[in-house]
Amino acid sequence: METKKIGKCLTFRVGREEYGVEILKVREIVGLQEITAVPMTTSHIRGVINLRGKIIPVVDLRHKFKLPPGSQDRETCIVIVMVEGPQGESLVGLLVDAVNEVFVLGETPLEPIPQLGDGKALDFVLGLARLRGRVVILLEADRVVAAEELEGLEELKKAASQVVGSKEARQD
Repeated sequence: METKKIGKCLTFRVGREEYGVEILKVREIVGLQEITAVPMTTSHIRGVINLRGKIIPVVDLRHKFKLPPGSQDRETCIVIVMVEGPQGESLVGLLVDAVNEVFVLGETPLEPIPQLGDGKALDFVLGLARLRGRVVILLEADRVVAAEELEGLEELKKAASQVVGSKEARQD
């Protein structure tokens, strides 16, 4: 078992499972809003949102985790995280079914992920934590979006700015 000092984690639900990310990576949580689709992006990148003038790509975690589409309700939200990529830090939204709680992981031993098939497929999972009788899958925020996808974020933001700008111009 690996012991890793992570500190506080934000937990959220995607499907029936509970996931967590280090709270220091979380910038804010916003309610579900209109997501503008951007052509030619990776299938799990749902599109972008315009958050106070910033264009932020949104990753649909249900799709990334190969879960069936779920109904979106008032608990569905977007967790904005700061990720480190080849071109520096970027904000990315994670579309989740519901946010649960913040908990202190501290020096709790993390259970490793069982080796199932392609180990690279789960390289964004830090490990498993036990929390009051539940198992929480801890995600490495910097790896939820692959490095090659992060490289394209700047182009995605530029293209999205044009799409969002033309959409706003048509509404005027």
